[in-house]
Amino acid sequence: MRVNLLFLLLAGGLLLPATALAQIGGSAGKPGQSAPADDPKPAPETPTEPDTTTIVPDDEFEKSLPPLTDDMNAPLEPMVPLDPAAPPAADVDLLGEETGPSETELAAPLPPITEFDTTPVAEVAPTNDEATVEIRYATRVTGLDTIGLDDQFNDLSALEDGDGVAANAAIIGARAREDEALAVRLMKSLGYYDATAVASIEQAPPPATGVTAVIAAVPGPLYKIGSIKIEADATVPPNLIADNFALRVGEPIDAIRVQAAEAAVSLVLPQTGYPFAEVGQRDILLDEAKQTGEYLLPVTVGPRASFRGIQTEGTKVFEPDHINVLTRFKQGDLYDTRKVDDLRDALIATSLFSTVTVEPVKTGEAGPDGTEYVDLMVRQMAGPPRTLAGEVGFSTGQGFRAEVSWTHRNLFPDEGALIATGILGTQEQGASATFRRSNARQRDRTFQIVASALRSDVEAFTGLTGTLSARVSYDSTPIWQKPLTYSYGIELVGTSEDGFDFTRNARRRNLYFIGALPLFAGWDKSDDLLNPTRGFRVKLNVSPEASVRGGTRPYARVMTEGTIYYPVTDAIVIGGRARFGTIQGIERNELAPSRRYYAGGGGSVRGFGYQELGPRAPDGKPVGGRSFNEFAIEARYRFGNLGIVPFIDAGQVYEETLPQFSRIRFGAGIGGRIYTNFGPLRLDVATPIGRKPGESKVALYISIGQAF
Repeated sequence: MRVNLLFLLLAGGLLLPATALAQIGGSAGKPGQSAPADDPKPAPETPTEPDTTTIVPDDEFEKSLPPLTDDMNAPLEPMVPLDPAAPPAADVDLLGEETGPSETELAAPLPPITEFDTTPVAEVAPTNDEATVEIRYATRVTGLDTIGLDDQFNDLSALEDGDGVAANAAIIGARAREDEALAVRLMKSLGYYDATAVASIEQAPPPATGVTAVIAAVPGPLYKIGSIKIEADATVPPNLIADNFALRVGEPIDAIRVQAAEAAVSLVLPQTGYPFAEVGQRDILLDEAKQTGEYLLPVTVGPRASFRGIQTEGTKVFEPDHINVLTRFKQGDLYDTRKVDDLRDALIATSLFSTVTVEPVKTGEAGPDGTEYVDLMVRQMAGPPRTLAGEVGFSTGQGFRAEVSWTHRNLFPDEGALIATGILGTQEQGASATFRRSNARQRDRTFQIVASALRSDVEAFTGLTGTLSARVSYDSTPIWQKPLTYSYGIELVGTSEDGFDFTRNARRRNLYFIGALPLFAGWDKSDDLLNPTRGFRVKLNVSPEASVRGGTRPYARVMTEGTIYYPVTDAIVIGGRARFGTIQGIERNELAPSRRYYAGGGGSVRGFGYQELGPRAPDGKPVGGRSFNEFAIEARYRFGNLGIVPFIDAGQVYEETLPQFSRIRFGAGIGGRIYTNFGPLRLDVATPIGRKPGESKVALYISIGQAF
């Protein structure tokens, strides 16, 4: 078998010393010898010189190799046929031992299948180690309560987050080590820079089970600010940075106060003319002997700047001239980053951009008062200009109402929108087309023209109305709530309406042509446009009008409204409203039914149906009046994003030209609110007090926004 091994080694191109062959062959002594069987210890091997002679001479080895040729198409050498009489060779391993079955055994037939043992091997059901192994632990922290960090530690603790349960002791130990480091970080954040903490696990004495993870914290001395040095160029005014830097010598080195002081500097500099100011990395050198720290803050002030103009890049939506309309600064004004942020918000509010950024860029030109002019670079990326929107509402008196609109917000640049609207409801069906120019030569000033057709089928009358109107308004927006708003316009109305003719004691359809000059002014001192919680609002509507029906009859419609909001607590707001209206210069029966005053409904006196209050005709339908008064009070209780609102409303409509404050009817109810980022969703349920026959038992109102 040693010869076979030699062949394998030669075939692999290996040259081994004779001693190696002897050892592979099984000898532990000299070559060709074996240790005696009865000798427990082999004879010591005599050191010999290494045999450097080769087994096969190189010349003989080279000659034994077959000749090689570069011809890829040369025929292969013929294989020497095997002797069929030769017995099959058994498989052997390198040590000469036979391995595997012989070919005779492989050719033997298999035993019958009935002789096999078909009993399945029993399998061990899998177990859930996490479900079966559970260690409960308690957590005890010492040393943090004395410096007021216990609550903050509990909020961030890994042990507390584990709810006192772990799969094994290693997990408890890992959580304890994590909390140990947390305790040290929290103490150092307050200025305890020598703070230490040690985590340990205590086993409960028998027969009790479970363990206690203990975090023992030692704050050590409190380090305070020993000196403050701010490295910065001169500013205007000279103490600009110092006056806005809140840290003082002797205060603890509190991380939150340090960061807040640095943030105040980085905020005030761009607001006072330094658009490129940067606050560098602070350096605090601690003195362990005095427990103080020397604070150093580098500040790069940059040039003092003033506004010059607008530059644009990207897919342009607006030219610089229209962007200038949206700014709240003029050329030469001192740079203020708040005005830059306001311009960015105004651009976003147009809903015409997918992305838009506004950044200052240097011009190198000298500005007023020793400043340098900067331009604002507006990088624009146009967004989709079209919008499809819908609105759905329901109330007991008015029924169902759905409105859908399609808007192209920039069909007539700049910001010239075309709006098509359709209305489908229980009592209303109609359509309108609107041209609206937003920010028309002045920010938040809107010019619009509306053409509409409407079919009405309300309790008081039925009508087919066509309207053409134009209006200019100066409005509040969510990003800029203005104290003073106003509007003025012109309105031409043609309407065919049926009303009760008291002279004939029957209903009669009449055709009216009306011209109006509606005016509005509002004074708003509330704190929020969509969901006010404090302050007040006052509104005044005056509309000089003329009705043409067999003659011209001029008259005036006037309505005023006041609302007030008072926060009783952080969660409860009391809101109140009073509204009055009058029509002067015309008899009620000469007035188109749609231009009279009515009361009742979700935006009026809740608890009553739409137009349910006021005088009625002999056929029982309301006829409207020339004056009215309404009152409401409600308590808005908010918890999270939900709210409950109990309320009482009151009001009445009168045939006289001035409110009489008599025969006032009351309604009471309760509402629910869901607060969203675009305003509260409102659901109110109310019932009339002292209900009369024919009046609604319960009224339901669903809409967006508060009642007032």
